[in-house]
Amino acid sequence: MTSAEPDKPGLLDRLRARYGWIDHVMRAQGRYNDSKGDFYAAGITYFTIFALFPLLMVGFAAAGFVLASQPELLAELQERIRSAVSGESASQLVELMDSAIESRTSVGVIGLATAAWAGLGWMANLREALSQMWGLQRRESPGFLRTKLSDLAAIVGLFLAIAVTIALTVVSSSGLARSLVQWVGLGDVPGISIVLRVISLTMSVLVSWVLFTWIIARLPRESISLRSALRAGLLAAVAFEVFKQVASIYLRSVVTGPAGATFGPVLGLMVFAYITARLILFATAWAAMSTENMEAAPVLPPNAATITPRVEVREGLGVAGALTAAAAGAVGALGLSRLRRR
Repeated sequence: MTSAEPDKPGLLDRLRARYGWIDHVMRAQGRYNDSKGDFYAAGITYFTIFALFPLLMVGFAAAGFVLASQPELLAELQERIRSAVSGESASQLVELMDSAIESRTSVGVIGLATAAWAGLGWMANLREALSQMWGLQRRESPGFLRTKLSDLAAIVGLFLAIAVTIALTVVSSSGLARSLVQWVGLGDVPGISIVLRVISLTMSVLVSWVLFTWIIARLPRESISLRSALRAGLLAAVAFEVFKQVASIYLRSVVTGPAGATFGPVLGLMVFAYITARLILFATAWAAMSTENMEAAPVLPPNAATITPRVEVREGLGVAGALTAAAAGAVGALGLSRLRRR
C-alpha cells in the first residue's frame, strides 16, 4: 500500500506564503472576526445616530438664546417667514418659533443631559471595541465614576482632535486655495484646477491620517504607541477618502427623487457611520497583527489544570460482574461435561 500524499496547500495559502501583505490582511480579518468587529461597529452606529437628536436639541436651544438676545434678528426672521409663507401657516410657524424660544432653557438642559448620556455610551463602546481589536486583556474596573470620567476626558480629547482636523481641512480646502491662487494671479494657468484638486485630496488624507492615528493609539483603555498606529492610520485615511468620494457620488444620485430626499440623508448617515466604524476597527486589527506588535505581545501562561480523581464505589456484584460469572460458569460446565464423556 502506498502512503497517502500530504494535502497540497490551496491557492489562498500559497498567496499568503508568497505575499506578506495578503497574510497580514488575512490575519487582521481573523482578529476582526474573532473580536466581534461587526457587533461593535453596529453598537457604535446606534449610539452615533442616537446622539444626534439631543445634539439637535442643544443646537435649537443655542439658536433660541441667540434670537432672544437679538430682537432685531428675531423680527427680521419673523418678517421673512410671513413673506415666504402666506395665510394662517405663517402665524402658526411664528407661534411655534416663539414657543421654542421661550422653552430654550428646558430644551437645552434636557438636550445636554441626553447628549452626555448617549456620548458616554458611544465612547465606552468605541474604547471597548478598540481594546478588543488590540487584544488587550480586560482588567478590573477602576470604578463606575472613574470609568465615566475617563470616557468624558476621551470625548473632550476627541472633539479637540476633530476641531483641529476641521481647521486644517478648512485651511487646505480647494475654495480657499483657489482664492489664494486668484489673488496671486495664477488663476488662468492651464491645469491649475487639477493641481488644486490633488492638493486638496492630499491634505484631506493627511488630516484624516492624524485623526485616525490618534483614535487608534489613544482611545483604547490602555494607550498604544503612536508608532504602532501610524501605518494603520494611513491605511484608514486612504480608505476613508476613497469611501467619501464614492459616497458623495452615490448620495447625489439618490437624493434626487422624493423618497431619496426624505429617507436618503438618514440612511446615508447610518451607512456612513457604520462603514467608518468598521474601517477604524479593521485598521486597528491590522495594526495589532503587524509583525512588531505580535512579537511584543505577551504570551499568557495557560490556565491552571485541576486534576480531580474520580472514585466509583459499586455495591454488590453489578451487571458486569454478573455477566462475567455467568460466562465463567458456562465455560466450567462445558468443561465438566467433556470430562464426563471421556
